[in-house]
Amino acid sequence: MRVLITGINGFVGGHLAEHLLRQGGWDVWGLARTVATALPALQGQVQCVQADLNDRAATRQAVVAVQPAMIVHLAGQAFVPESFRDPAQTLCTNMFGALHLFLALIEEGLLQTRVLVVGTNEEYGQIGPDDLPVTEQTPLRPTSPYGVSKAAQSLLTLQYHLSNGLDLVRVRPFTHIGPRQNERFVTAAFAHQIARIEAGLQEPVLRVGNLDARRDFTDVRDIVRAYALLLHHGAAGAVYNVGSGQVSTIGTILDLLLTESQVPIEVRPDPALMRPIDIPLVYSDCTPLQRCTGWTPQIPLQQTLRDILDYWRIQVRRAPADQRE
Repeated sequence: MRVLITGINGFVGGHLAEHLLRQGGWDVWGLARTVATALPALQGQVQCVQADLNDRAATRQAVVAVQPAMIVHLAGQAFVPESFRDPAQTLCTNMFGALHLFLALIEEGLLQTRVLVVGTNEEYGQIGPDDLPVTEQTPLRPTSPYGVSKAAQSLLTLQYHLSNGLDLVRVRPFTHIGPRQNERFVTAAFAHQIARIEAGLQEPVLRVGNLDARRDFTDVRDIVRAYALLLHHGAAGAVYNVGSGQVSTIGTILDLLLTESQVPIEVRPDPALMRPIDIPLVYSDCTPLQRCTGWTPQIPLQQTLRDILDYWRIQVRRAPADQRE
């Protein structure tokens, strides 16, 4: 089965490609702005096409070249603080990328190509106690330009399914973490700082934002298993939450990482790391996903955090001397 992963060079894209290759039976292609895959482990195992999804003609050429039976659309701007700094670019990237994919499929007559369009729990946004656990019927009240961009992408996906008959499935993953995540994201940021402190490259002080926020954390390797299952079993036009349904505070995540640290570390709040608006508590109800696929998370949180910290220890050791200052 030929599958095209947009954003294959990203955090989730690499893990998804690895998972599909381990499963066997997949002809995995990637779409990225640069054709070289970011993961050495994927070299020679996947083929890549180069395109900027903001470019409609380039997107169509990529679809023509690959002729995919399935697409997982992961490409986009995924960092909430960046969406506040540059809301226009976030909106354009996340809406037009999906739109250009849909138009390419229509123009090429590939109406049977299944597309898994990956959104985010940030689409739900302003969550109150009466909204918990968050289901797919929870109203969308996004609180960031990123959340708005993904809510618009979700509506656009539904519209093209209804108006043009495209085989589109939407997913809204909750907070997912794991090895190789960019250090701009909170868990990776903690682990990177701890690894640098252990290596003597940073004073033994860890700067943090809001530690009281409670989130639904899932290992990215469990998340991509859900995506693979939904490619086969998801209902066209439907939307599925993907999350653990369990809650941990950011402070708990930090404490668990600090228990793995090899040196004492002081924790200091940093106002610059606070979001303009931060919802106190968010967790998912994934009943439709579980009924459809039988999926449940398998990797314990402590194992995920240990793997993240080990990944950053390796990265710090491997970094050239001029990047270790």
